Amino acid sequence: MRKIVVDTETTGLDPRQGHRIIELAAIELDGRRVSLRRFHRYLNPEREIDAGAVAVHGLTYERLQNEAKFADIAPGFLEFIADAELIIHNAPFDIGFLNHELELIGMPPLQNAVVDTLKVAREMHPGKKNSLDALCGRYEIDNAHRSLHGALLDTELLAEVYFAMTRGQESLLGDDAPGASKPVVLDTDAPRPKLRVLQPSAEELAVHMQQLADIDKASQGCCLWKKLEGTA
Repeated sequence: MRKIVVDTETTGLDPRQGHRIIELAAIELDGRRVSLRRFHRYLNPEREIDAGAVAVHGLTYERLQNEAKFADIAPGFLEFIADAELIIHNAPFDIGFLNHELELIGMPPLQNAVVDTLKVAREMHPGKKNSLDALCGRYEIDNAHRSLHGALLDTELLAEVYFAMTRGQESLLGDDAPGASKPVVLDTDAPRPKLRVLQPSAEELAVHMQQLADIDKASQGCCLWKKLEGTA
């Protein structure tokens, strides 16, 4: 299945309060690499942007008022992600906004399979910070150029985080995938070396028997080892 990393920037935190998507980015993965296939658009939200949101991504309504509207780019976006598994950090947020935008133009919600990397990170690193910045630091991914949030930049960083989080699972990609693990074949007909058996000394046997006796006494005659050895 194709894998596509998706991220959005918005006018605020809740689509139920009328907030809209203002930037949408999606990049396709090619095995364990980021491909050159990508979808990126700035959007006219047709409303003002909360000051708190502007502080996060730096996008203002004045900057976006001449951009395309979601209805204009929806067909191209849906075609790009068709039948793909979507990789999203905090997926309920982005999927909620995308489905709200689709509802506004009379289209059905997304049916794609989704991997929520925030949920995965919380399971892998319980009790720790699992923001995108925190994960970049944990996996030594350079995000020094991320002074503000941006959907395209964040998809590129998230792709690297996803690769780091799933490192060691290359074998799941198949034998032809880059970096895929090769099966190990054991020669079961090869001659085996003779097993070396070391016999205990008389002193070691005496210590062993005394230990069994002590255990048997403490357990009131229920020492399993003595029964197995036939000394009970």
